[in-house]
Parts: sequence; structure tokens; C-alpha cells
Amino acid sequence: MRTTINDVAKDAGVSIKTVSRVINNETSVRDNTREKVMASVKKLNFQPNLAARSLAGTKAYSIAYIYDNPNAYYIIDMQNGILDACKKQGFELLIHPCDAKEAHIIDEITSMIKRTRIAGILLTPPFSEMPHFVEKLTQLDLKVVRILSGHDAPDTLTPCIMIDDNLASKSITEHLINNGHTRIGFLAGGSEHNSTKERLEGYKAALKQYDITIDPSLIIDGEYSFESGVEGAKTLITQQNRPTAIVSCNDEIAAGALFAARLMNIDIPSELSITGFEDSPFSRQTWPKLTTAHQPNNKIAEDAASLLIAQIRNGNDRDIIKLYTPELVVRDSTAPPIAL
Repeated sequence: MRTTINDVAKDAGVSIKTVSRVINNETSVRDNTREKVMASVKKLNFQPNLAARSLAGTKAYSIAYIYDNPNAYYIIDMQNGILDACKKQGFELLIHPCDAKEAHIIDEITSMIKRTRIAGILLTPPFSEMPHFVEKLTQLDLKVVRILSGHDAPDTLTPCIMIDDNLASKSITEHLINNGHTRIGFLAGGSEHNSTKERLEGYKAALKQYDITIDPSLIIDGEYSFESGVEGAKTLITQQNRPTAIVSCNDEIAAGALFAARLMNIDIPSELSITGFEDSPFSRQTWPKLTTAHQPNNKIAEDAASLLIAQIRNGNDRDIIKLYTPELVVRDSTAPPIAL
């Protein structure tokens, strides 16, 4: 027989209302009472029906993660991090993949919100970087938290988790310069992502700092994909004065660049150094393993979800900003150029 809230209340020697307050993580419960109730919950293996909680009361206990991102590893890390926060705090997670370029995307998401009675939404690029879309969501009866590329929040619409891609990309480029490279290529991700802009600006900032001329022919437009890395690297390698190093906008692009180099019999890293970004499984599965920037996506997602749940419960101010800076991880894909 399924354990009920009545069973928990009886076992803990408290009222049903007190059990409900503990399950909903309300702050009005004393610590010793909370511990006693949670001990009974564990002992009886009580599983609260979150859907019933939402329907029976005025509060919703679900959040949604909507996304449109081609990077599967990024999405998996985000989902796992958000789930960790939800499990700890008694919330359900609705995952809703969709097309950010869809003409009626706002209507689609609004309909989903009304249908599911979610209390909040977590946004990652490109949705988090669409001001009109974000503004429409903030007009609905729910909370929103965004994960964005950059150092400073672009507005005060919602709380934000900021990723300082600029500084991290500058650090990667400086690593190559300090190894003796002066002709350094750049393989960009999709132009619709602000991370592409931020990482390109970091690359340029490092070159300027060391008085290295920025050569537009070394900056190749692309997408966040393996195939884009292959094609972009081929373009750079076939130049008459080819680069001795390549900065890639993410690890998937870098893996494609490694593949292209092997096809063209270019030794890595003695003839060409290649770097990635994000420290995804791609960076550790390639040969040689990629020098990259470690971006703790799982932790970022958990923090973002915890912030969203805090907004739902406490209605905190919108100007909360947390900043992460991905850290350089040096592996086997970079070395001084062979001429040195």
C-alpha cells in the first residue's frame, strides 16, 4: 500500500499541515521538527505527488528548461545539473526542446506554460540572448533565470548566471602566444550565439596585448559543429602562410580541426597547435587530448536552477548576477611551433 502524508504525520507525531510545510521547504518549521519529519519520510519511503500538490494549491512545483542548442554534451550537462537542484528541493523538471527561429515560438512557449502550470523557466543561449522573447516571458506569472555569455548582464529583466567567455578565450590565446605562436587562426561558432562574439573578442584582446597584428584571413566563420571545424581548419591549413596554431570556439569544432589536420598529414602539436573550449568529453576523447577551457556546465546549471527555485519561493530581486570564468586546461594538443 502506498504511504500517505497521514502515515508520515502519525509516525513523526506531528500534524499533516506540518508535514506539508516540511515537504514544501517552508521556512516556518523548526529544525528539530524538520529533521523528525524527514526521518519519517525516509523511513516510510514517502514520495510526494508533486503534480497533485500543484493542482490542489496555488503554488506550482515544476520548472522548465527550454533549449535550442546543437551541442549534445552541453545539453546533457545542463539537464543533469538542473535535475540535481530539483531533486534536492522537491521540484519537477519539464524539458522542452524547440526551434528558436520558429516564427511563433513565443506563442508555443506561452501555451506550454499555461498547459503545464510551471512556476519558472531556465533559459540558455540562444533563448537567453533574445531580449524580446525574455521580456514576453517576464510578463507572464512565472520566474525566469538566464545563463548568458559575458561579464555583465545586458539588462535587469531577470537574474543571470554569466560566463566570462572573453577572459577565458584571452587566456587560451595567451597560452599559445607564450609558447611562441604569433600566427594564430580562429574557428568561430554560430554567429547567433553571443559566446562566439565573446570568445572572438578575447582572442583579439590577447593579440592586441602582445602587439600581434589581427589578420582577418585567419578568422573563419562557422557553426558549433565537428563538420564546421573540419572545413574551417582545411581553409586555414591550405593558406600559403598558414597559422601555427588554431583557437576553436568549442571542443567539437577543435575535434573537427584535429581530424582535418590528420587528413592533410599535419602533425599535432609539432606542426600545428589546436585548442578547444568547454572541456567537454570531446576534449578527452581526441588524440592528442585537447588543451581547452574548463566550463563546469553541470555546476552552472545546478546554481541556475537553485537560483530559479529561490526566486519562486522568495521572490528575490531581479538584479542577482553570478559570474563563472572557464579555466585553462593544458593538454597535449599545444606546443611551441616546430621552428623554435
